[in-house]
Amino acid sequence: MKHFTKLAAATLLAGVTAGAAVAQELYVPNLSYRTGPFAATGIPLMNGQADYMTMLNARDGGVGGAMLNFEECETGYSTEKGVECYEKTKGEAIVTQPWSTGITLQVLPKTNVDEIPILAPGYGFSPMANGKTFQWAFNAPAGYWDAADMIVQYLEGQGSLDGKKIAFLHLDHPYGKEPIPVLETLAEAKGFEMVPIPVGLKEMQNQSAQWLQIRRERPDYVVMWGWGAMNAGAITEAVKTKFPMENFIGVWWAGHDADLRIVGEDGKGYKSISWSFPNPDAPVMAAIKEHVVDTGKTKSNPEEMSGVFYSRGIIISAILAEGIAAAQAEYGTPEITAAQLRWGLENINMTEERISELGLDGMVPPFSTSCANHTGHSGGWMLEWDGEKFVKASDLLTANVAGYQDLIDEKAGEYAEANAPWPTNDSCDAMN
Repeated sequence: MKHFTKLAAATLLAGVTAGAAVAQELYVPNLSYRTGPFAATGIPLMNGQADYMTMLNARDGGVGGAMLNFEECETGYSTEKGVECYEKTKGEAIVTQPWSTGITLQVLPKTNVDEIPILAPGYGFSPMANGKTFQWAFNAPAGYWDAADMIVQYLEGQGSLDGKKIAFLHLDHPYGKEPIPVLETLAEAKGFEMVPIPVGLKEMQNQSAQWLQIRRERPDYVVMWGWGAMNAGAITEAVKTKFPMENFIGVWWAGHDADLRIVGEDGKGYKSISWSFPNPDAPVMAAIKEHVVDTGKTKSNPEEMSGVFYSRGIIISAILAEGIAAAQAEYGTPEITAAQLRWGLENINMTEERISELGLDGMVPPFSTSCANHTGHSGGWMLEWDGEKFVKASDLLTANVAGYQDLIDEKAGEYAEANAPWPTNDSCDAMN
């Protein structure tokens, strides 16, 4: 597969610069959730996404001569409202960003008909990694099964897991159940016992029953697949019950600075796997300050901008912009279609060099996508709360995708069969 390169970008710019002044905007809506029980985490993510897009429009005139219309449609993280937003925006959109595993699962069957790519960075249905089956769905740079594998890798690096007990504290929601197949496979292979402990949507802020069960089970580790208010509730309960924080690890959506600031020093040692990292010295932050903050166009603030979730929003928009640029280079036009963007998202090549060119130094691991690989499997760092902020506590971890590739393909096949007729991209080489 071809990848977007500097040469391709130069060719594009040479071919379309003359028409850039009259190029229409590209409609890249975001199904946001600035309200509801998950707003505390949604706001910094949306702010990071918006500020990067605003910066591109102000500094570069958008991408490849086309301005970006990144308006938001508020869902409150409600699946029903999310589907309404999808239907409302899909007419002119070249991408949909569902921002919920529940919404993603509802929208997924529609994409083959509507032919609009889903961009769900680090979330959604894990078998979407299989690009042959899920032609229109992307969850780059890493998926939930990658996260589960990397967390177990990290724990195993602390000592054998044979005979150990791991409590799996998770939101009782499609999102929270996503990693269970891989965790069950790893439990059998590594010899540890996994104890699922679900948290209902109405229990997120009062988890006394769950933490009573944790005290009774006496697990060696707690792995949390939490979101929104659930994270703060769990972290507060862990401190209250004196659970050793160094043995408490969350997925990347459970590594929000604001949740740890509630407990401050008492949260020291808590960890979260992450495919993004805030680097205040990265050139992109200076560019955002110059073109967005100093011009009064941001909704963020300095504390939020120093955190993990704001910087993750930046990375998410950068991934989308790279997909747009790749498509523009391939098709020789700034005004790409949704189908052309699908090709672009299949041909992202975020090398260390490209990451540096974008000013994202140290903020995201390298990864690439292809026709067959819609996740990229970037790897991630284990972050640790030092009492004031998250710091890197490991070198880059990379998931052992080969260990569950068969599971990806099996579950993708089951999904396609259950939703037959389900078109697949038979021109997609499985080895790509």
